Order: sequence, then C-alpha cells, then structure tokens
Amino acid sequence: MSIQSINPAVNEVEKNYTPHTDSEVKEIIEAVQNEWLSWKNTDFNIRAEKLLKASQILISEKEYYGKIITIEMGKPIKQAIAEVEKCAWVCKYYAENAGEVLSKEIIGTDATESYVRFDPIGIVLAVMPWNFPFWQVFRFAAPALMAGNVGILKHASNVPQCALAIEEIFEKAGFPNNCFRTLLIESNQVEEVINNKFVKAVTLTGSEYAGKMVAKAAGFNLKKSVMELGGSDPFIVFSDADLDSAVQTAVTARILNNGQSCIAAKRFIIVEDVYDKFVELFVTKFKQIKVGSPLNTDTDLGPIARKDLLEELNMQVNKSVEAGAKIAFGGKKLDGVGNYYEPTILIDVVKGMPAYTEEIFGPVATVIKAKSEEHAIEIANDTEFGLGASLWTKDISKAEKYIPQINAGSVFINGMVKSDPRLPFGGINMSGYGRELSNYGIKEFVNIKTVWIK
Repeated sequence: MSIQSINPAVNEVEKNYTPHTDSEVKEIIEAVQNEWLSWKNTDFNIRAEKLLKASQILISEKEYYGKIITIEMGKPIKQAIAEVEKCAWVCKYYAENAGEVLSKEIIGTDATESYVRFDPIGIVLAVMPWNFPFWQVFRFAAPALMAGNVGILKHASNVPQCALAIEEIFEKAGFPNNCFRTLLIESNQVEEVINNKFVKAVTLTGSEYAGKMVAKAAGFNLKKSVMELGGSDPFIVFSDADLDSAVQTAVTARILNNGQSCIAAKRFIIVEDVYDKFVELFVTKFKQIKVGSPLNTDTDLGPIARKDLLEELNMQVNKSVEAGAKIAFGGKKLDGVGNYYEPTILIDVVKGMPAYTEEIFGPVATVIKAKSEEHAIEIANDTEFGLGASLWTKDISKAEKYIPQINAGSVFINGMVKSDPRLPFGGINMSGYGRELSNYGIKEFVNIKTVWIK
C-alpha cells in the first residue's frame, strides 16, 4: 500500500510513495549507526556550523517549504511560513547554546576531581505528527544533533513530502548523509524499529493511543522515551481580566493551525460575572474569521487535515449539542470541495459532554461557565490531560497563588500558551512525560555520566 500525500483543501492526491521494506529499514538504521560512530566525536563548533547553515536555508527558502506544508496538511500559508521561521530559530538557538549547556559540570566531592559530563547515546527515533510537520521534527532534531546523536524520522503518513524535505535540508546544510534519515513506513512497522539494537531512544508527539503503543515497546526494550501527547488546555478568565485582550487572544489560540494543535486553548472557562460579555465579544470576533484556500495570504482558517478527522470533529459537536450544549456560532461542515469546518463556538457546556471531556481537534471553542475563581480552577483540572493552561487576570499576585494549583506542564498568565526554544515544553498525566526544548530537552537523550578521579 502506497503512502499518499493528499491536499486536504481539494482532496486530491499530490504524490504517492512506496513504503520502505523491512530490509530497507534495517539497512538505513545500520547506515545511520555507522555514521554516528564518527559524528559523536565531532566538535561542537562543527555541529553548530552545520546547524546554523540549516537555519539559514530555512529562512532563505521559507516560502518554498511553507508551501509544501500548506499543500500537504492545509495550514494557512502565512502560518506555514511562520512555522518554518520558528524552525530556523530553534536551530540557531541550539547552535549557539548547546556547547555551554552540555559542558562538563564540576561537583566538589572527596575526589581530586569529580564532574558530570553529557555524552551522546546514538540513534534517536522520532515518531512525529502532521499538525506541525516541520516544527515538531526540528525541535527534536536540533538538540539531538547538537548533542552528538543521530536521528531517524517516522513521520505521519499524510506528510511524506515534509518528511523528505526535512531530510534534504540537513543534507544541504552539510550534515553527513546518514546523520538524519526519513523512514517511509506504516505505523505497524514502528515497533520493529524500536526493537532494533542500534536505536537507543524514542520521542513521540501524537495521540494518547500512539503514545501508549510506542511507550510500551520502548519500555519492553528498556529504552528512554519522551511523550508529548494530547491536550485539552483550559483558558481561564477571571472577572477582573482585560476582556478585550483575552478575547482577541482566545480567537487566535483556538483557530491557529486550523484548531489542530495539542497546546491550543480548547476549554474556555469563564467566571460567571463576565461570561455573557465574553461570549458576546467571542462571537463577534469569530464572525470575522476568513475561511478559504490556505494558499491565500488573507485566509485565517483552512481545511481539516484529513476527511476522517473532519467527520470525528463533526460527530463530537453533534453529540455535545444532543447532550444540551448550544451553538453560539457555526456548528457544521462547509459544503463544497475540501475538509472545511465552520469556526464554531459551543456554550452552556457541562460535564459529561464530549466537548467538556474529549480533546477537540479543530476550530471549535468550548465555553464553560464557572461560579467562582476556585470553581474555574476546579474545572480546569477536571481533565485527564495536563499540557498547558492560560489564566487571565489583572491581579498578578492572585495569579501566582493559583499557578501551583493548576495541573499542567506550563501556565501562561495573560498570554497564549506556546512553545519557545528557551523554555521546557511538555505535559503531565495523559499529556505525556519528559520535556523538549531548553537545557532540559537536550539532556533527555544523553548519558549523564558521573566522573570521579582520585
């Protein structure tokens, strides 16, 4: 069965690819392993030089790579270009900082000299999703390569063009040909890759089910894994919040990437004093969202990445309405070609509805009324997820009181949850474990080695 690249805006096949056979996969892994034996000994300056070159390529060809992203998964072109620019940033960040972050750490003991060093471990497998098809890969690859590791990528099956383009970027930047390779394989081949003795660790961004399967295989082989899974991030608005600012950010947070982001705000929890006003402003802003071809620079919202995902989204909305939720705006699939769904706001959402409990992966905002600030925090934590959260209030001292009470990997006050190369990123509970980015992320896949000298 071929791996297909299908344009979700028109539902047309762009390209077909023949999956790698098991023997081809084995050959690629062995070639990457052989490359690592020399790459691990390269100087940080050499690694940094090549990663900076990758950053420059991304910037100089951002429109070209942005168009690949847009055609393959439907992201509006202006957002796709911004994604490529962010990839350039993470390359530059690690090129400039990895040497210092991974320098040996002197620790005083009874030895003449004792310290900790951070050595590369070898091949890291990345199992990556389609929603940020460049960013998710580069935020793993940049620190991994700078640490002296090498990478193999199993990308989502609907973005093979992106996967191969990323491999090409590293080659053009001067990395040895087998430092970073793409495997065109199906999901059922991943376990065998993890079983390969040369693969030392795995990182996955994806669904909870995919995370469980990959974590299970990694655990059976006693191999390190990092999981960045789903989220149903709360967007909490207190009565003293700047409503205009909160609503403007809420719109962006919900429709960014066509609403298909793990860290997107999904549950808008509003204290009842300002609930009606928030909904009024929210609907007004949603009416201004421009839906259209993702290749148009003025488009705000493009298509859902796959038809099956569109049907699932529509089912979640319909079931929530059947359970008593009300549609304040939108609420249905759009007629015509492509996987388009109206920007939608559901109100009067309560516990037990899919919109309350499940992750909604599309441009659908769930608005929940809270009786008080304490009740808002209780609702925010009433989820199996724990990726990010944002809290809106003019009283920062009050916000700081609630920060420890919010169960999430990150908390943003008066701002939209986002990833940043300088800050650790990851979640708790069903949102996964481990961290990416910053000095914490680069140390996930190294041998933290104690050295003691008499």
